Order: sequence, then structure tokens, then C-alpha cells
Amino acid sequence: MIIGQFCDVYPPETDGVGMVVKSYSEELTKMQHICYYISPSTPDCIVNQDFPSFHYMSIKLAGSVYRAGVPFFDLPFRKQIKQIKFDIIHAHSPFSAGRTAIRIAKKQKIPLIGTFHSKYYDDFYIKTHSKLLSKTGVKYVLDFYNSCDEVWAVNNATGQVLHDYGFKGEIIIMPNGTNPWHPTESDIKSVTERFGLNQNNVFLFVGQHDWKKNIHHIIEAIKIYSVSHSDFKMVFTGKGVNEEEIKTLVRELGLNEKIIFTGHIMDRNLLMSLYARADLFVFPSLYDNAPLVIREAAAAGTPSILIKNSCASEGITHDYNGFLCDDDPKCITECITTSLPKAKQVGMNAQKTVPTPWSSIMVNVIKQYRNLIDIKTTE
Repeated sequence: MIIGQFCDVYPPETDGVGMVVKSYSEELTKMQHICYYISPSTPDCIVNQDFPSFHYMSIKLAGSVYRAGVPFFDLPFRKQIKQIKFDIIHAHSPFSAGRTAIRIAKKQKIPLIGTFHSKYYDDFYIKTHSKLLSKTGVKYVLDFYNSCDEVWAVNNATGQVLHDYGFKGEIIIMPNGTNPWHPTESDIKSVTERFGLNQNNVFLFVGQHDWKKNIHHIIEAIKIYSVSHSDFKMVFTGKGVNEEEIKTLVRELGLNEKIIFTGHIMDRNLLMSLYARADLFVFPSLYDNAPLVIREAAAAGTPSILIKNSCASEGITHDYNGFLCDDDPKCITECITTSLPKAKQVGMNAQKTVPTPWSSIMVNVIKQYRNLIDIKTTE
């Protein structure tokens, strides 16, 4: 099968959606399918991946880590992509990647799947501070998903978000995966020494350094925790548009000695070792839908602290395979304190119940691909 995976980011500038598309491309290639990762170009694009890729002309978006693709003006890309006879196309974004996917699918008369990953209304409102403009943006998003032959979401809560936006069609739930990983004592010792994590307790956040991830509440919670506890470190891994503002707040609150910024980590073994070294993964985001980072932490045996009733908390049972609290810095602090004695056992439960190997997910993906191809062929 020849498959096109369309996304608006590409390594090394990957967010959670980019990591999903990378995993799709890797796993489908392992299964002997030809899977292309197609995205806007980036200046430091990593080309030596384990799968083929195409990249089209793009421009940097001001105040953002993302780039806007302009494939219409990229004649070499358009000529190259015409030569590929796809069996199916799968788009993970409703923007330039998704619109490009629509055009190719229509020209080649092949099925198009669109996966809904993100809370786009929130993104629009953060940028515009206008409900009218945000609703207009959502209409643009809906237009894309209404153009797809099939629409997927990564969990039930995410599917409900799309329905709340006004989508009337059927949504198929296709969860994200995470490959198993078992840290060695050497791995954990190495990451401990590298980042100076000799303290008794280590708390971790991995993700974009963006206020929309509720990072302000993490920092406030750590400030409260530091009043009565000293033997700990809070680690932030990643990068993002608000990184310098976040570091400034840390300095203003006098938390320099307690909070470490590692930067973006591309080395999976190093990142997974950091997950394993952490006692708790602190992720109070209300923005994220089905974040890979929770599954990665669980794969390393580290339980997550999440906000009750958030999309990210789907599948987590308090005190069994994770911890849930209210969206308040004091509540997060209390949850950290009460969770630590149970963290090891709850982490073991999380490791058994939260991650699903990508290879298992791909069996269902391929089945759904083939079914949609058969339906499209008989139309």
C-alpha cells in the first residue's frame, strides 16, 4: 500500500501531532508499506529518517514555532507528488497540509482520512482574543473535516470537541500508541548525573513551553511546595514560544535552584530515561487532547498528575494508574504531596494499562485503510 501522511510539522520541529505522524510513518514502513511523510519544509529538516518524505515551500509564522506551507508556489514539489500514485491519504491537520491532501485525493480519486487532534478554537482565541474570529477559524476547520471521506479522533473526549464545534458526521476513535521501553539502572544513573538530579524527588514536565499548557499553575504549585520541601527538582523538557517568559517567572519566584530546563530532547533513549528518573509526571494541561507524553511517562513506569475531567485524563483512574486533581495550584501541590508515597505502585499500574504498542495500533489502522479503499473503489 502507498500511503501519504500529511502534517504541518516535521522533525526536528515536532509537536505531539508531529510525533504521531512520525510513528505512523515508521511503523507502516516496518510493515512493508510505502509511507510518505509530507509537510512544509523546515530549515534544519532531518532527512535521514526511516521513511520517505516530501517537503514543500514554507514561510515562518511570526511568534510561532510553526511554518505556513505554500505548496502552490512550489513547482518541484507539485511535479514530484504527481508521480506518486497513492492508495490512500491521511491528513493530521486542517491547514496547509490538509488542504494539499484534499487536492491530491480529489485528483487521484482516492480516499482521504482526517484525524482531529487539537483544540483549534483555543489556538485561534489565544492569537486573536476575538470570539468572532475564533468561530470563523473553526468554520474553516470544519470545512476540512467535512471534505474527508472518514474522520478519526484520538479518544472519545477529543471526538466530542469536534462534535461541539459543529461536526455532524461519524467519528472513528483511533488511539495513539507508545512503544514499550524498559529503563536500565545504567540509563537512570546516566540521566541523573547529566542533569544533576541527585535529589530525593524529581517531578517532570515534557512538552511545548507555551502558557496554554497550564505551565503557570505548575510553577505556582512548585513555589507552594518549596515552602515546606527542599529535597526535590522540577524538570521542564522542551521548547516553545513562551520559554523565556517562563524562565523569567521562575527567576522572579526565586525557583532557579529548584527548576531545571533541559531544552528539547530528540534522543528517545535519553528522554525515556528522564521519564524513568522522575517520580511524577506533572501535566495539568486543559488544552491537550490525548498527549503522547502521558503514555511515554507510563511506558517508563512514571504516573501522571492530570486535571479531573480534562481530555488528557481519559483512561486514567485516580490512585490506580495516575492521579487527578482540580485545576488549582494548591490542589496540584497537595496532589504531589499525597501521590509520592503511592507513585511507584501507581506507576507500575500505569505501565501495564496506559501504553499500547504502535504495532498493535497499526493493525487496526491498516484494517480501516483497506476498508475505506474498498468502499471508495465501489463508488
